[in-house]
Amino acid sequence: MTLTELAPHLELTLLRADATRTDVQKLCADARANQAGGVVVNGAHVIAARHFLDDTEIKVTATAGFPLGAVDADVKRYEVEVAVDHDAHELEVVPNHGWLKEGNTDSTRRELRDLVEAADERPLKVLLETSLLNREQWIAAARLAVEAEAKFVTLSAVFGTREVSPEVVRAVREAVGPKFGLKVFANVATLAAATALLDAGVDRLGVTLAPKVS
Repeated sequence: MTLTELAPHLELTLLRADATRTDVQKLCADARANQAGGVVVNGAHVIAARHFLDDTEIKVTATAGFPLGAVDADVKRYEVEVAVDHDAHELEVVPNHGWLKEGNTDSTRRELRDLVEAADERPLKVLLETSLLNREQWIAAARLAVEAEAKFVTLSAVFGTREVSPEVVRAVREAVGPKFGLKVFANVATLAAATALLDAGVDRLGVTLAPKVS
């Protein structure tokens, strides 16, 4: 795979608490330069990202409940609704990981279905922190995302020291089936590392910088 072939799978990501409008402008310029498939920003930056990418096909994803997922479900719904009003193309939400650890499937299912409804037919990605959950828990959570009619599961390890491995990707791909969207948010530094994740079953890669040839 070449960098040109990888580009449509990339979602350049800017979720820093101190990100400025200038930072968003640079993110969007980088997305243009790398011909990325999308960008991911916090809700406050959706309008700016849409402006800077107005004449492109690059998708703007807004987060909700990021990074902890522990706010009330109604708060997440409102975040999603505002992002929709600001014309975000896609949404990325963090479920309540405490519920996932407890095995509280009813509350998780209800929250995810409510957020899918609030997304108003826009694709919704469910972000799972694999470092906070064991294998059984993130497999169960991925299946709940499918059941709730989300469009993607995003695997992340922001709160841990390990990256999401191709082995984890293959396990989740088996759980959600061949057609459900699967994304990994990771520090993929090289083209070879990115290709390994895509070969394992990933559709999209959330990155802060585009991978380099190595």
